Amino acid sequence: MTVYHFVGIKGSGMSALAQILHHSGYKVQGSDVEKYFFTQEALEHLKIKILPFQRENIRPGMKVIAGNAFPDSHEEIDEALSQGVEVIRYHTFIAEYMEQFVSIGVTGSHGKTSTTGLLAHVMQGVKPVSYLIGDGTGKGDKEAVYFIFEACEYRRHFLSYHPDYAIMTNIDFDHPDYFSDVGDVFSAFQEMALQVNKAIIAYGDDEQLQKIQAKVPVLFYGFGDGNDFQARNMIKSTAGTKFDVFVRNHFYATFEIPTYGDHNILNALAVIALCHYEQIDCKILQKQLKTFNGVKRRFTEKQMGSQILVDDYAHHPVEIKATINAARQKYPDKPIVAVFQPHTFTRTQTFLREFGESLGEADKVYLCDIFGSARENQGELSINDLKAKIEGAEILQEDDTSPLLLLDDSVLLFMGAGDIQKFQIAYENLLQQQLKKAQ
Repeated sequence: MTVYHFVGIKGSGMSALAQILHHSGYKVQGSDVEKYFFTQEALEHLKIKILPFQRENIRPGMKVIAGNAFPDSHEEIDEALSQGVEVIRYHTFIAEYMEQFVSIGVTGSHGKTSTTGLLAHVMQGVKPVSYLIGDGTGKGDKEAVYFIFEACEYRRHFLSYHPDYAIMTNIDFDHPDYFSDVGDVFSAFQEMALQVNKAIIAYGDDEQLQKIQAKVPVLFYGFGDGNDFQARNMIKSTAGTKFDVFVRNHFYATFEIPTYGDHNILNALAVIALCHYEQIDCKILQKQLKTFNGVKRRFTEKQMGSQILVDDYAHHPVEIKATINAARQKYPDKPIVAVFQPHTFTRTQTFLREFGESLGEADKVYLCDIFGSARENQGELSINDLKAKIEGAEILQEDDTSPLLLLDDSVLLFMGAGDIQKFQIAYENLLQQQLKKAQ
C-alpha cells in the first residue's frame, strides 16, 4: 500500500488532510519540528506517526505531500526528488482530490474556519461528507458525497481550486506582508469567483463582494433588504441567538444557534443559503444548527474559579471587535478583559490605530509582545506603540501573569494567531496554585 508522507504535518491544513486520508483507509505518516502545536493532538489520537525532519524518512514507493512553507531545497523534499519519489504540493493535492465529490470551498478574510466547521456539521445530518477545517480538523468518509474545505486567500493559494460552490464571507484588507491593499485582495477573490462551477454564496452587505462578477449564479445573504437570504427579527440572549430567515422577502423559517454575535448569525445564514440551494430539508438545518459546538480556538471557554477564560484566534481588528461583542452578549454582567498578542509586525504596523480602537472596547487590556514572522523585518515597532493607543493598557509577561489574578468575576479573552496559548497556560498554572491554596 502506498504510504503518504506529509512534510510539515502539523500545519493546520496538512494535519486535517492527513486525518482525511487516514479515515479514508490510506496509510499516513509525516514529519515536522519538535515544537508542540495543538494540531498534533488529533494526529496522535489516530496514532499517525510524526517523525522529526530527516532525509531517512523518505523511501521509494511513497507519495510525498509537501506543505507550502517548505521549499524544494528542504532536506526531505530534496531527497524525494533525488530518489524519483512523487512530490505533490498541498494545494495541488486538494485540487485533484475534490474532483470526486460535490465540492464546497469556504473563503473570506474573516469567519471561514467557523463557517466551514458549521457547514460540515450541518451537512453531516444530510449525507456522508468529508471535510477539511482550518483549525486542523479533518474527516474522510469512503461514502462521501460532499467535500467541504476551507480555502485560504493568503498568497492566492485558493486559486489552485475549481470548486462546485464557494461561500465568500467577506473581503477585507489583511496579510499586508503579501497584499498591497483591499483592491489587491478583491482581485484575488474576483479571480477565484471565475473558477466556481455551480454557484457562489456571498455576504451581500460587503461592498467589495457586491462587485464580484461570476459565470455562475451569485446568491447574497446578510442583514440588508437587498439580500436574497435575509436575517430578521434577531433575539439575542445569554443562551444564544434566534432569528427569522426570509428568502427574497418571503418568510422561510426560524432558526436558533447556540452562539453569540452578529458574525455567527451571518455564518449560519451562509450555510442556510447553500443548503437551500441544494434543496436540503429545512427541519434538518434547524436541528443541526442547534447542536453545533464550534471549532478549535474560536471562543473556546474554560471556567476557573470566578473567571471565564476564552481562547480565540482573533488577530485582526474586525475579529477582535466581534469576539468582544460575543462575550458581552453571553456575559452581559461581567467585565470583559482582552489579553492580546499581535501577530506579525507588518499587520500590527498596518492596523495600529484600528487595533487600538477595537481593543479599546474591552473593559481592560493586557498586551503581550508581538509574535513576529521569520519572513519579515520588525523595524522599530514594539508592543509599546500599541500600548500608547489604548488608555490604561498594560504589558503582560509570560513569567508573571499575576496581574490577571486581581480580575475577579471577569471574562478573560486570550486572543491571537501566534502562541498566545502559552500565556493562558502560564496563567492557568498560576491560578490553579492559588485555588489550591485557598482550599
